[in-house]
Amino acid sequence: MFVDEAKIWIKAGDGGNGCVSFRREKCVPKGGPDGGDGGKGGDVYFQPVENLDTLLDFAGRHHWRAEDGGPGSGNNRHGADGSDLVIKVPPGTLIYDTDLNLLLKDLNEIGMKVRVCLGGRGGKGNKAFAGPINQTPRYAEPGKQGQERNIRLELKLIADVGLVGMPNAGKSTLISRCSAARPKIADYPFTTVEPVLGIVELSDYRRFVMADIPGLIEGAHKGAGLGHEFLRHIERTKIIVHILDIMPIDGSDPAENYHRIRQELALYSKALAEKDEVIVANKIDLDPDGRRVGDLKEKLQRPICPISAVTGAGIKELIELLWRKVKELKG
Repeated sequence: MFVDEAKIWIKAGDGGNGCVSFRREKCVPKGGPDGGDGGKGGDVYFQPVENLDTLLDFAGRHHWRAEDGGPGSGNNRHGADGSDLVIKVPPGTLIYDTDLNLLLKDLNEIGMKVRVCLGGRGGKGNKAFAGPINQTPRYAEPGKQGQERNIRLELKLIADVGLVGMPNAGKSTLISRCSAARPKIADYPFTTVEPVLGIVELSDYRRFVMADIPGLIEGAHKGAGLGHEFLRHIERTKIIVHILDIMPIDGSDPAENYHRIRQELALYSKALAEKDEVIVANKIDLDPDGRRVGDLKEKLQRPICPISAVTGAGIKELIELLWRKVKELKG
């Protein structure tokens, strides 16, 4: 199951209480106070790691808490510090404080580690309050409480190339041809109901990540169909590959379908609409004389890559083109 949003409560550990104690030894008269300080509570961190691509771990666990600090004890013994809690998330996770409605961090790189809750300081023992005036203090500090937050996690997939298009345009077939990803493929709308990532391998150890995004329909930016839920995943992609079915089952015009999807992207995000785009005309195996592809080029007045995701025609040329574009954008 793919989960790309979760709400959790996190809390850093509380500091340990300071100790009230006096030295009691047979040959040491008036030993004085020897209560130790409490330990510090553990902090809470978020860290993106490899091999995670969903927030499923948070679906059944909504409370996350770091370890409390240990109390101080006699003989000036310091309480143990609480262990930090490191919460592992997929790369591309956004961390929001729901109470403040504030984005705390965008964890878009593996290796990042961000502290979101600070553990409480341990309380001072009575030894710390001894002085010339008050030589036998009979009080100690309680430990400070650790910070707590209500957090919303939102995942945006990180891919170099994002496939968009109408339902049944051939996106799932294309990604299964280009990579080892095996999305569900069938002849009904919304075959893909969750994003699918695939790694496209080329010669000379070249590779890039491709994402199959569920099909978009008119009104997707308002939540129609499956589009609104997944439009955000396209935001991270460097290149949009717009796949057009040159012979739609419903008899619609491929050029009009292109403009509908472009409008949905623009309505959702201006930055999204301005991303680099490669237009792909799919199912050329059904257009042996190339008439439909030629008609599409004339209507759009844009470069078009003709392919057949079923037979594999034109796919090698397409992925080489995508690799060159990805390399240019990565610098």
